Amino acid sequence: MANIVITGSTKGIGKGLANEFARLGHKVVISGRQQSDIDNAISELAYPAEQVIGLACDTTDKSQVEALWQFAIQHFGQVDIWLNNAGLARTVWSILDTPDGEIQKMVSTNVLGTINGCKVAARGMQLAASTRRSNDKPKIFNMLGGGSDGEYFAGMGIYGTTKRALNYFTDALSKELKSDNILVGKIRPGMIITEGVIREAKEDWDNFQKRRKIANVLCDHVETVAPFLVKEILAFNKTGAKIRWLNPLKMSGRMLISMWRKPADKFARFGL
Repeated sequence: MANIVITGSTKGIGKGLANEFARLGHKVVISGRQQSDIDNAISELAYPAEQVIGLACDTTDKSQVEALWQFAIQHFGQVDIWLNNAGLARTVWSILDTPDGEIQKMVSTNVLGTINGCKVAARGMQLAASTRRSNDKPKIFNMLGGGSDGEYFAGMGIYGTTKRALNYFTDALSKELKSDNILVGKIRPGMIITEGVIREAKEDWDNFQKRRKIANVLCDHVETVAPFLVKEILAFNKTGAKIRWLNPLKMSGRMLISMWRKPADKFARFGL
């Protein structure tokens, strides 16, 4: 069984991944900025106290990330998988209309926060190499998203820029850590319906209604995607590779099917 740390895991796909890892018997450290959110998530996940634990952590503060690492080591002895999931998406504005404060938060959380997580995890894994309890290579994963491959999406100029940067950063890190036998991977989770997506749909209702049909074709719920991602994360053995849920072939297939069969309304359960 593996010991896993997931940043930004009190809700959304992070929480879904934590749930799936724990369901399979692995030990998980969850984190988020607010301890109250962590306490609520642990209560909702409802696993034994020794299996799922949590600590408040603002990933833009490296000292807090270091404390998260030490927390995991103190309770579990070693970290096998570190997953940088903490991120922020604000996709309702053009680049020029995006408030400066939102730009700063997205860049700080998505880029600096991930870099902090990688540096802390990689250094910890290097130092623990001689005392690891298994022969499995430790793993670090970064969560990518829209724009990471260079594609353009309206309203995602700033967010996509941060994810494009992470794509390059992850490639570089995988090469630098190869000699340390630390595996580094990318995760493209697809278009997942999270609390953030629901919030933005309500904020920009008219635009959401225009995109609702295509969203119902391409979006997925957390519980649909999480089992696939966890299976791939556990089996991952090629550094620098990408785990991708919604690949071009799958997208094309869904679009083709939608021409003949109306897709289910995946947003109805949220009252939209």
